[in-house]
Amino acid sequence: MLDFSEIIEKLKDLLSQQKQGKKIFDKDIATALNLTSVNLATLKKRNSIPYSNILDFCALKKISINWLLYNQDPSSLIQTTDKYWIRYYPHINVSAGGGAFENNQEANWLQLPEYMIQIIGGSSNIKNIEAINVIGDSMEPTLHDGNIIFIDRSKQEIINNSIYAFLENDNLYVKRIQKNKDNTLFIVSDNSYYNTRIIEKQYIKIIGKVISLIGRVY
Repeated sequence: MLDFSEIIEKLKDLLSQQKQGKKIFDKDIATALNLTSVNLATLKKRNSIPYSNILDFCALKKISINWLLYNQDPSSLIQTTDKYWIRYYPHINVSAGGGAFENNQEANWLQLPEYMIQIIGGSSNIKNIEAINVIGDSMEPTLHDGNIIFIDRSKQEIINNSIYAFLENDNLYVKRIQKNKDNTLFIVSDNSYYNTRIIEKQYIKIIGKVISLIGRVY
């Protein structure tokens, strides 16, 4: 995958073409991605890609996310990407909490290439997959602030030491869950700065298993 500086240069070329060769600056890219110039400069320095903003930009401009992030030839994706779409909830955030995960939340449609569809379980499993945003650092280094994660809602049976999105007291979290000997669960943040909690299974509602994310698969 390209780094953020390379992605910015591609965006500049794209916007320049659309504006008949006008020179494009970082501030123009910030505006296009719905970011402030300060936010863009910080992200660029950290090489931290704002996936959600980029996906919204690609959807608006009708360009291939694979071309932008991976430099793949869009013509090689036509036969596959036209077929595969999943629900993406851009206004739902997990990790630090963020509200209920319900079907009446406003959803966009996220287009994925065939190789990604195979990673998340094949075309027959698309109906079970939904995508949401990660916020906060509690699951670093596994999940980072700004990642988009794919959740399989058909996988609600807890597999020990796997990562799940779940509701607790109407707040939505993404954590690693480990089974205890009794009917309790260890709620684990991969970031060692955060303490592991113990909770009775009955007090959480599993939304689904985290099976992949934009930029990395685990």
